[in-house]
This record gives sequence, structure tokens and C-alpha cells, in this order.
Amino acid sequence: MKDCPLRTSVIGSHPFPGWLELASAHLDRFGPEDLAELQRDAVTCAVQDQVQAGLDVITDGEQTRLDFNLSFYGFIQGIALESGSPRRFGPPAHDQRGKHAVVAPLAAPRGLGAVEEFRRLQSVVEGRLHRPVTLKASIPGPYTLSGRLLPNRDLGYPDRWALTEALLPIVRKELEDLVAAGCREISVDEPSMSCYAYREDVRRFVDLYNRTIETVAGRTRVCMHLCFGNYKARAVGPRRIAPMFPGFLDMKCDEMHVEMASREFAELELIGEIARRMDVAVGVIDVKSYYIETAEDVAARVRRCLQHAPADRLVFAPDCGLSQTARWAATRKLKSMCDGVALVRRSL
Repeated sequence: MKDCPLRTSVIGSHPFPGWLELASAHLDRFGPEDLAELQRDAVTCAVQDQVQAGLDVITDGEQTRLDFNLSFYGFIQGIALESGSPRRFGPPAHDQRGKHAVVAPLAAPRGLGAVEEFRRLQSVVEGRLHRPVTLKASIPGPYTLSGRLLPNRDLGYPDRWALTEALLPIVRKELEDLVAAGCREISVDEPSMSCYAYREDVRRFVDLYNRTIETVAGRTRVCMHLCFGNYKARAVGPRRIAPMFPGFLDMKCDEMHVEMASREFAELELIGEIARRMDVAVGVIDVKSYYIETAEDVAARVRRCLQHAPADRLVFAPDCGLSQTARWAATRKLKSMCDGVALVRRSL
């Protein structure tokens, strides 16, 4: 962004405080007002962590969600929520996450909950910040949401593509409502697209994404997050971004984020291609590692990025959301990231 070169941002999620983890295991003991207070307090903590780190862009930390997308299924009519993990023992991996049966036409008459989250974030920060920051909302796209649903041919959903098409207008409506609520930056996350781009039709992904955001493009800043999976810090797809390009350059987003730190900045030269079309957000913090990057580490990474893209096209963020990283490490990593970017920004 020309008005904020070397911008610092986050993807969406932030670690839960320990007390929230404990409370989440005993929600039946709370009344409605207790829960509202719990949620507001958690968002307040996430905001404080992010502001103290020095970020230019903050979120609510997705503190009121179960994972970055699981809570959305509770808003969708027509599915029977699975009750347990298909594999409960052994090392954690994606096959421990079950799928939901589709039992009726898909609909979300109450929306997906992201608007309520954003309004809570607005109310938490109102009058409390001593410097300007941008408030960002994040929401999974329809292809990623479809990955946890079982097709039902009898209902007209024979495969994942059909499920995606049914979810697309639901997600689009949520985006429109976020813009109406005053949200000026939205990350429409499709990590499933980057995980499976190596085997699927990239042009079909681009078409799906562009139709999802078409009614809000130009009315809010639209960000796209690419990663290779981060459940329990595990990847799920081949960790190469080359199969996505040049196709993904036709996505009508304002910012495209790429996971770099955990891959030792392999394929870094490709950020130059992205920067010719849109802003490029580079993951310079490895959320899968408990090595705490120093400000000098980050500054060196930023300078490497400047060899491929101009400062006014660069944004810096962690590789992925921070929900799978302990809070003590996440806060230190964010502070190092912002301090490192500041070191380079002062030299421009």
C-alpha cells in the first residue's frame, strides 16, 4: 500500500488465553451474559497483544471460533454435525477431523457469525487505541468450507464442487454484510485451494474465488491467504507455490499472502510476479517452529523481499494464523516481526 509501505499484518487467528481454553471446556456452566463477557474479554486480550506488538492491521484473533472455520458449520442449516474424531489415537493429523453429513438443502439464514464478530471487535477498540490501526475480518471461502462436508447426490450435491457452489452465495452474502457493517479489510481464506492446486484445475479455483468476492471487490480491501495446512502445525499439501501460478494472478484480490518462513523462503522470486498485479503479503514468521525470530532475523528477511518487490507492494505477516502456536511464543514472534520491519522501514 502506498500510504503504508512495509505494512505489518496477521492472517486471522491468535492463541487463546489459558483461561479461555479452560472455560471453553465448561461452557455449559455459563449463562448468556457470562458468555458475552467471556467473548469480549478474550477479544480484548487478543487486541492488546496485537497492538502492543506494533501491528498495522489487527483482527479479533478469532477468539470466539472453534478453529478458523469449524464454528461456521454451526450456522449452516442442512448438515448433521459429526460428533467425534474418526481417529483418536496416535500423532495428530488432518485425518483426525471428521466430516459432516449433508441432510437437507444448505442455507444460512442467520449469516455465518462474522458480522457479529466484527462488531464486537469495533466495540472493543473504540476509543481505546492511541494510534491508527486497520481492523480486518477473516472468513473461509466456499471451497475450503466444502472440504468438511460429505456430498449427497440425492440432494443435488454429488461432489465437492457442487457443495462449493451451494456455499458460494452464503459466503458472498456474509462478505456483503461485513462491508455494510463498515469492514474495510477482509481476508477471504482458501487454504484448500493452495493445498490442492497441484492436482486440480487452477482456472476453476480462480473463477470460484472471483465469483465469491465479485460484489465486494473495490468496496473493501480483499486479501487472499495461501498456505499448505496448519492443523497441529502439520502441512497437508505439497509445499510449493509454483503450481498455482500464473493462474492465481488472475484472482481479483488486493493482497495475496504466501507462506515463506517455514519453507526457508524457497520460491521467493515469485513474489515479484505477484507484486506486479497486487500487494504481496510475505510470511516472515514461522508459526510451526518455536524458534523465536529476532528483529534482526526479520529485518534480513524483509531486505531479501525488497530485492524482488517494491516497499509499497509489500506486507509482512506470520506464515499462517497463530491459533496453533502457544501464546507466549506468538506474542514474542509478533513483536520481533514488527520491530524487524520497523528497522528496515526507518532506512527507506
